Amino acid sequence: MSWPVRRQPSPLIVSSVEAEWASRICDCCDNKKECCFAFWCCPCFACKTTKRFGQCLCLPLLDIFSCCHPITMSMRVSVRHRYSIKGSLCKDCLCSTFCLPCVWCQMSREMNEQQLPTVFSDIFNR
Repeated sequence: MSWPVRRQPSPLIVSSVEAEWASRICDCCDNKKECCFAFWCCPCFACKTTKRFGQCLCLPLLDIFSCCHPITMSMRVSVRHRYSIKGSLCKDCLCSTFCLPCVWCQMSREMNEQQLPTVFSDIFNR
């Protein structure tokens, strides 16, 4: 016995238009409170921002032990992809290596601009 199709699947619409960052990498003074927090305690600020993004709270602490910052770079790439922001892996790597607090501030400002909802982890549902 076959069931009649009552509704056809709707097409997936993907935008090919890429946006710019809401603020530049050195626009830290746009939010002085976050800027000071990131400058004086970057690991704490990075953990807070990572948690807001829906990732593991302690993930940025892995960056402490290396001269390059793979977690910061991957978070920046992830933010770019989520919000369809122009950029390149090379630029993400350079920014993450030389401007660490500025990168975290920029990602936080972008999430504020995009009004990212709070993500609750399902760790207790396993």
